[in-house]
Amino acid sequence: MFTKEIYTKRRKKLKQAVGSGMILMPGNTDVPFNYMENKYPFRQDSTFLYFWGLDRPGLVSLIDIDEDREYLFGNDIDLDDIVWMGNQPTLEQLASMSGVGHWYPLKTIKETVEHCSKPGKSLHLLPQYRAENLIFLTKLLGKAAWEINNQASRELIDAIVDLRSVKEKEEISEIELALTTTRQMHLTAMKMATPGTHERLIVGAIEGVAVAGGGQLAYPPVVSIDGQILHNYNYQNLLKKGKLLVIDAGAETKSHYASDITRTLPVGGAFSSRQKEIYEIVLNAEKKVIEAIRPGVPFRDLHILASSTIAEGLRNLHIMKGNLEDAVTQGAHALFFPCGIGHMMGLDVHDMENLGEDYVGYDCKTERSSQFGLSALRLARELQCGFTVTVEPGIYFIPLLIEQWRQEGRFKDYINYEKAETYFDFGGIRIEDNVLVTQETSRILGDPIPKSVNEIEKTMAGAG
Repeated sequence: MFTKEIYTKRRKKLKQAVGSGMILMPGNTDVPFNYMENKYPFRQDSTFLYFWGLDRPGLVSLIDIDEDREYLFGNDIDLDDIVWMGNQPTLEQLASMSGVGHWYPLKTIKETVEHCSKPGKSLHLLPQYRAENLIFLTKLLGKAAWEINNQASRELIDAIVDLRSVKEKEEISEIELALTTTRQMHLTAMKMATPGTHERLIVGAIEGVAVAGGGQLAYPPVVSIDGQILHNYNYQNLLKKGKLLVIDAGAETKSHYASDITRTLPVGGAFSSRQKEIYEIVLNAEKKVIEAIRPGVPFRDLHILASSTIAEGLRNLHIMKGNLEDAVTQGAHALFFPCGIGHMMGLDVHDMENLGEDYVGYDCKTERSSQFGLSALRLARELQCGFTVTVEPGIYFIPLLIEQWRQEGRFKDYINYEKAETYFDFGGIRIEDNVLVTQETSRILGDPIPKSVNEIEKTMAGAG
């Protein structure tokens, strides 16, 4: 948790941006795993964390903008709770930690909301992604669940996206702290990526590193020799020499700031010549995008830059052909790069996407494309100083997709299907780093994690 002055300042900016009305913001509650006393690890709502900093279940906040009053609602623990959980801060102490002037038992929230309400006074709510909070709001407000999310406040969403998109120095420090642990996770994986090892053993090891680092995994990791499956959580494969292992894994800190790194490793420690060729195309695309990042550049343009670089590299290997500008414009390259170049990151690994991906990654000047591949771009709008983004180009050989496109006769002028089919057993390659947009350019966050062919091979051999 940061200082209370930081949270007070954030809420002041939020009130100024929204302008009038009330903001009702529930935090998250405990969720049972399979019965009430066996719970999932608690994860606080990230927007609640951003404005209040309180990493405790069962809290609800209310801001009356017109009266400039802030309320925190919750329940103090009793002796029975102390027996099982130990002593905990009181509601008054939590309010003080967050700089809140008014705190009340949760049972009083309905009368407080009614007291603050006036004819014509707006109640601003965020879209809810947890059933528990939807149920709470339906009971509190007397509305159906579908009404609550349909009536989510655009003014509140826009204000929060504007505030959370630009990271403060304290937030950058937390992301880099997460990356310190993530670096150890990937170095551990590099030493374990040997023939005969099960994917699940590497998953267990890197999760242990994340927990030992003081936090936890930021998201379910991808650890797979079937790297052509973009989000593969199977973990049951046995590593075999000659295969590529995609590891997309990141830690989050105790304060829940995330990191998100991908490396692709040759099982056994050495890339084949064919693997090197594809790997260098992806690495070149990543480097070009990072070099081009600066304020004012639309992220969609960086996606097109990566796509063009990948298409050029594949044409050099005779996998693609023809006029590359036309090929990329029409989306032929998406057969091998069907996802976006990256996304916002921060308190969430896909920052703020629970508010609505289009609100975060798009704006009035930037509409989402319907074209296959380009439609998957989570962030397209112009970058600003203080944004933190991922850059994660990849090349994936997906046999079923290649076969379908060939049968449909799609992009025959740009794709050499005979050559592409010789890569059916290849898998995929993704390389990903976390980047801060600075005043004039950008910088990669965190200490370097082996990325070049030579660096990875040396590290896997134990010489790095």
